[in-house]
Amino acid sequence: MNSQDMQVIGLCRFSYPAYGGFQVAHETMEDRRAFLYAPERMEERFRSFEAITMPGLRAQTDPNFEFLIVIGECLPAPYLARLKDLIADVPQARIIARPPERHRLAMQQIINENLDTPELPSIQFRHDDDDAVAVNFIEKLREAVDDCAALIAKHPLVAIDFNRGFSGRPTSQGLEITPSVLQYYGVALAMVAQPGAQKTIMNFSHKKMNQVMPSVTFTDQEMFLRGHGAFNDSRQKPNIAQLDFQPMDAEEEILFKELFAIDNDRVREIYSRA
Repeated sequence: MNSQDMQVIGLCRFSYPAYGGFQVAHETMEDRRAFLYAPERMEERFRSFEAITMPGLRAQTDPNFEFLIVIGECLPAPYLARLKDLIADVPQARIIARPPERHRLAMQQIINENLDTPELPSIQFRHDDDDAVAVNFIEKLREAVDDCAALIAKHPLVAIDFNRGFSGRPTSQGLEITPSVLQYYGVALAMVAQPGAQKTIMNFSHKKMNQVMPSVTFTDQEMFLRGHGAFNDSRQKPNIAQLDFQPMDAEEEILFKELFAIDNDRVREIYSRA
């Protein structure tokens, strides 16, 4: 089956207050909401979402995909309005509000409920609100599915991983970056699910996907920017490795505009706001 017949559906959790799904534990849901919706944290999430995440999705060379943004029904109204403004010109993006639920089950239900053609295979990807994918991610993803057609036809689930890219730290002086090769890291990572496969890409720990299903890795192009910030859930624990970030030079600024549609002048502007 040609990948053009398959629905590509991505899921992004935007400060969704789930039970589970966080490396940082909270004793109560009220504590979790207080952490998630703290003004300083939300300002960082909005800045990264605007400066890093949305440009590449907005500029995809293959616009045939859906991007589901999961929020809590309790997201304060000013934040909801701001989020709607940021995606108003991206027809593929859609906000889905849910009450607090078990993380994996809720994400599974959301993806399955939004499959337009459940009788056909689907191509699913996960995305964090401070990461970026290359502007040709959807195009290359469909190409990879076609290249792996025989393998995909034999298995209910197959992972597709693009492992080469960059890690980056946005600042008021612009992006600081370092090249990165990250296997099954949750960005530029996808899964093909056959009809009837109830489990989705969100049912699995991204770092363990190659342990539970066949997987194929592509490493020929820088496909992602992994964002680093003060409020990364994965960086809240002690003894986290520190990366050697360096300011981008003029050639890298041109590369990032072409590859990710990220304008470093715009990054400076967004991160210089009071």
